[in-house]
Amino acid sequence: MRRRLSVSSRLAGNYDWPGLAQACQLTRTTKRAGKETIEVVYAVTSLPRNLADAPALLSRWRGHWKVETLHYLRDVNFGEDHCRVRNPAGGRALACFRNAALNLLRRNQVKGVIDAVRDFVFAPKKLLSFLRILKQ
Repeated sequence: MRRRLSVSSRLAGNYDWPGLAQACQLTRTTKRAGKETIEVVYAVTSLPRNLADAPALLSRWRGHWKVETLHYLRDVNFGEDHCRVRNPAGGRALACFRNAALNLLRRNQVKGVIDAVRDFVFAPKKLLSFLRILKQ
């Protein structure tokens, strides 16, 4: 896959769009089953060129998918999108707890995160033992 990012700051100041600093055009060229496909997507950013030139923006753009992967794990394993908490502070706290739980499981090389989470939900003593809070 080849990626080419074109960035322009010409739009900044010409539109009533608070924070608009740069517009981006990303062209992705891929080859699947011998057929070349070209995809073009657009974005805007509030980061000025002196803080983020085209290579830096491309790196941030690609890094965005790491965040999406984490969100996917939290949603699949903890049903985050179905959470009814509406208080922003409560939502942030729950996100921190979910991240901590995923990191604890990863650090302990737990295979099958969703199975481990379900197991701990139905067997709290097992969770406390896993966390070394309770001896079995």
